[in-house]
Amino acid sequence: MHAVQSVDDPDAFAEYLGALGRDHRKFHVLPEQYEVVGRCLIEALREYCGDQWAPEHEQAWRDAYTAISSIMVAGAEADRDNPPYWHAEVVSHERRSSDIAVLTVRPLRPLRYRAGQYVSVECRHQPRLWRMFSIANAPRDDGLLEFHVRAVGAGWVSSALVWKLRAGDMLRIGAPMGTMSLDRTSTRDVVCVAGGTGLAPLRALVEELATYNRTRWVHLFFGVRTRDDLYDLGALQRLAARYPWLSVVPAVSDDPGYDGEQGTAFEVMARYGPWQEHDFFVSGSPSMVKATLRGIADLNVPSFRVRYDSFGDVD
Repeated sequence: MHAVQSVDDPDAFAEYLGALGRDHRKFHVLPEQYEVVGRCLIEALREYCGDQWAPEHEQAWRDAYTAISSIMVAGAEADRDNPPYWHAEVVSHERRSSDIAVLTVRPLRPLRYRAGQYVSVECRHQPRLWRMFSIANAPRDDGLLEFHVRAVGAGWVSSALVWKLRAGDMLRIGAPMGTMSLDRTSTRDVVCVAGGTGLAPLRALVEELATYNRTRWVHLFFGVRTRDDLYDLGALQRLAARYPWLSVVPAVSDDPGYDGEQGTAFEVMARYGPWQEHDFFVSGSPSMVKATLRGIADLNVPSFRVRYDSFGDVD
């Protein structure tokens, strides 16, 4: 989804590809291997397209792959001062519900990132399986990183992180990726729409705003299915009590007895407003993000004011 989001913006797409190249360093990919993969890709396309394959198709694919791989290789080369991945120790593991855990980890080397970004994570329980998780805090002086993880379906990595991981265990963390970051030059108020553990990067953005914001109102809508899924509501309410520019509205969609806002995060958000002049940040499962983006478009919010992430509940 991140590539699709930026494909119409050449600069953003190049930034994404450079970050992807940096991330591929964790697999110890060499520059010459990109050429091998490119040849295999063209051969596969030629084989499966059959008579529909034409010389102009082959040239277009070669040109596209060469451009993409060149940016990825350049991104990897520019990152040589950093390790291909970071070893990190789990310093705390807190189960917030039957299937949600909050992890705090300490990288053994400094990891520089921006609030709102995500990283790939590998654990010893599922070696060589990397999954993306958003960092739930803005950069801190102590270097600690927080992750919010829900064990989903057949998700091998997320299940291991929730049910098997313990304090003292080691993780491997890939290079930071993602462009869902704050525009510090914007003076517009902010709306954050979170679904489940998609709250993580939005909380990081709120923490960053807390370091400098004095004039922008921030409205955070935290949507879950049942009240038991409001795993971080206490922390959000403490932030709102400390910063008068922040309002937090929990929304519960499948718990009729809940004494509060009923509906999805978007449905509840739409009851407030108007929102046409706000900057939007959306994070959650792919289906939640897709539905929310459609709804925001129906509210006549320009697409360039909407940034989103879809790793919140994805293994």
